[in-house]
Amino acid sequence: MTDRNAYMTNELQAIFDQTVNFVAKEVVPNGDAWEEAGFVPREVLTQMGSLGMLSLRIPEEFGGLGLGMLASAVFSEALGSSTYGGFDVTVLVHTDMAGPHLVNSGSKEQLEHWLPGVLAGETILSIGVTEPDAGSDVAGIRSSAVKDGDGWRINGTKTFITNAVYGDMTIIAARTDTENKYGISMFLVPSGTEGFSVAKKLDKHGWRSSDTAELVLDDVWVPDSQLLGTPHRGFYETMRNFQNERMVIVGMGVGAAQQAIDLTLAYTQERSAFGATLFDLGAIRQRMAMNQARIDAVRASMYHAAWMGDNGQDNVKAMSGVKAFGCEVINQVMYDCVQFHGGMGYMTESAVDRMSRDARILPIGGGATEVMLEEVAKRSYQS
Repeated sequence: MTDRNAYMTNELQAIFDQTVNFVAKEVVPNGDAWEEAGFVPREVLTQMGSLGMLSLRIPEEFGGLGLGMLASAVFSEALGSSTYGGFDVTVLVHTDMAGPHLVNSGSKEQLEHWLPGVLAGETILSIGVTEPDAGSDVAGIRSSAVKDGDGWRINGTKTFITNAVYGDMTIIAARTDTENKYGISMFLVPSGTEGFSVAKKLDKHGWRSSDTAELVLDDVWVPDSQLLGTPHRGFYETMRNFQNERMVIVGMGVGAAQQAIDLTLAYTQERSAFGATLFDLGAIRQRMAMNQARIDAVRASMYHAAWMGDNGQDNVKAMSGVKAFGCEVINQVMYDCVQFHGGMGYMTESAVDRMSRDARILPIGGGATEVMLEEVAKRSYQS
């Protein structure tokens, strides 16, 4: 084994290799069809479940591997090698954006009930926080839940919810304490629950093979057993996973950017121009070298911030900076890769065209660049 960075172990390298091999065999040959269909077939996710690929962050007592943020960093980067961001995010919403809420806040009874299906890829999760008027500002959500007998009645609208069209359960954030800006609770709402519906399947610029929904909750009633965590503490419980969510978005982008660089280097070394190859032009050669240096820097920063989290250190400033800087860099790299593919880079049949479209959401989703920079700035202020 060759260590890829100082944080890699044999176990993490095995996860990376398994994931890269899986996507090369099962995703790359089929990704175009999934882009056309607008979703990843369930059998692919259950296959990943059977191989243990959905269990990295699940505690060992519930059948998982009980690993930390470094495992998610490795997994997300390896998924990014697929070149299909829609596939990557379908998996990562389940494993690293929705799943941790259940793991972090769920009761033993909830974990015993739901985790077997989550591990197997039979219960696909989504996270329902974003609303038409509230995205990065989680405290601004308007969906409400009021106590009703031995349960709760939920009303509201959610939008841009990945996995919610064909998924099995959405973790819904709703306001439960009207006197407190942060008085939010989380609820487990299975698809098919009366009053819970997909109002619209959304059509996206990129991530074409992931399903994204606008959801309506119309007098949805759920029992107390589906309240996730402590009432009115959902905002703070949600924040526990913010750094992990930001990290895997960067990770999938780093994996895709590396693939884009590799594809572009191969193309420019084959493409003839002016009596030589494009790679023989110093401007192209050096610009791609700089792109590689930038992606190496993002990757290293991401792994270090993950290591901080795994070692109990406050990594909000570090991971917010990685998210802000890294996602902008990834888009700059994709721009150059399209440019150096020339006309072919603008064709939808080209992988770099697809990856450039998929990358555009990265500085937006999981916390916009501007919000991330404010997180860094607040922690840089010297009083």
